[in-house]
Amino acid sequence: MKKIIVIGSGFAGMSAASFLAKQNCEVTVLEKHSMPGGRARQFSAEGFTFDMGPSWYWMPDVFERYFNCFGKKVSDYYNLIRLDPSYRVYYPDAPMDIPADYSALKTLFESIEKGSANQLDLFLQEAHYKYEIGINKLVHKPGQQLSEFLDIDLAKGLLKLDVFTSMKKHVRKYFSNPKLIELIEFPVLFLGALPSKIPALYSLMNYADIKLGTWYPQGGMYQIVDAMHQLAVELGVKFQFDTDVKKINIENGLAKNVTAIHNNELINYDADIIIGGADYHFIETNLIEKKYQSYSNNYWQSRVMAPSCILFYVGLNKKLENITHHSLFFDVDFQLHGEEIYDNPQWPSEPLFYVSATSVTDDSAAPSGCENLFFLIPVAAGLDGDDEALREKYFQKIIQRYEIKIGQNVTDHIIYKKSYATQDFKNDYNAFKGNAYGLANTLMQTSILKPSLKSKKISNLYYTGQLTVPGPGVPPSLISGEVVSKEILKRFK
Repeated sequence: MKKIIVIGSGFAGMSAASFLAKQNCEVTVLEKHSMPGGRARQFSAEGFTFDMGPSWYWMPDVFERYFNCFGKKVSDYYNLIRLDPSYRVYYPDAPMDIPADYSALKTLFESIEKGSANQLDLFLQEAHYKYEIGINKLVHKPGQQLSEFLDIDLAKGLLKLDVFTSMKKHVRKYFSNPKLIELIEFPVLFLGALPSKIPALYSLMNYADIKLGTWYPQGGMYQIVDAMHQLAVELGVKFQFDTDVKKINIENGLAKNVTAIHNNELINYDADIIIGGADYHFIETNLIEKKYQSYSNNYWQSRVMAPSCILFYVGLNKKLENITHHSLFFDVDFQLHGEEIYDNPQWPSEPLFYVSATSVTDDSAAPSGCENLFFLIPVAAGLDGDDEALREKYFQKIIQRYEIKIGQNVTDHIIYKKSYATQDFKNDYNAFKGNAYGLANTLMQTSILKPSLKSKKISNLYYTGQLTVPGPGVPPSLISGEVVSKEILKRFK
């Protein structure tokens, strides 16, 4: 029986642990925090319960498939609610609700741009094809060698996958109205580049958004973490919380054990195989000696990062009228903010932002008569100057715009507020450049061009998560754990 240590209990780490435990490996997960989940942790304060990170539940089929792999169903662990409207978009003039019903959405598109309902059909037919190939084939490739792509479906559909066309060019083939263009382009904003630099392959996300829908797990996104943790324990995975890994000990190119601090005591955990589910760059540059590192400092500094963000967790002592679970604020220059994240990294002058109000859907998220709000401003990774004064400046910017757009006073009703930004991502998750989402999904950072899931110099060290294949996001993280587990089982079983 192989003894495996997984560093980090985020989605990818728990996924890898469960797939390996299912094959009778002895798996121990070491986690520096006191609970599982990594960036998807949850906290409670003043009667409010806040999901700390991911807040969008897209691609429900990926979650269902994950639990099916273990003879389980999503409904064995949590209940899903489809949101309708899926979300609201605030433009400079009037807000627009995005209906869950597809025919209603087509009617909305047609009311904005004549002929766009039919164009949406055509656009989504292509996006559906990309989703089927992308999610069922591409993202399951380990990215170890080019021969993985000698696949008849991939070969036949290479041009249809639009990997060499930009999202910007692709979208404008179908739509010309600025509102519709922004609506279609917004999902790629978090992939790590402007639409002009993201492959049109990622219109698959529009299929996920529009056709598969936006959902909410009753009780919050942490229900997914809870379910995955429960499943892992059922499979025999052991979890050691409050355990901070300090070193991977290597002899002759083989990782022998890891040294971690638990209860102020240094402990060595022996392993046949080690999986890094924590930040890849941190593990490479802090836990192993330089001579065993796969990538140079220059390599890391040249990587294009997906955004970081400034987050605010806010509790109100009143209910707000006519708000939606998810709201996107595109009431300022969409292009300018994108450029300030990617092309000319700087703290944004007038940021786009996003608000999640889970208490609209879930009474358990806030005390009776209260509202739970989560604000997110995407910002460039790697910026200096994150401090309380900067955070407060941005909070005042967005709260004033929020109040104007919803036509209600919010500031005077705040009874709880906590901020979280780049410095916290570094402190809590050792996040490279304080990133929140991982490595950008540009063409030159796709598949075999991403940091390898296998160490190039340590034969039994592997990686999983948002800095390796397949990339950032919750569904890709579940898949990342599965992909790395298969590679390990191929070699060591």
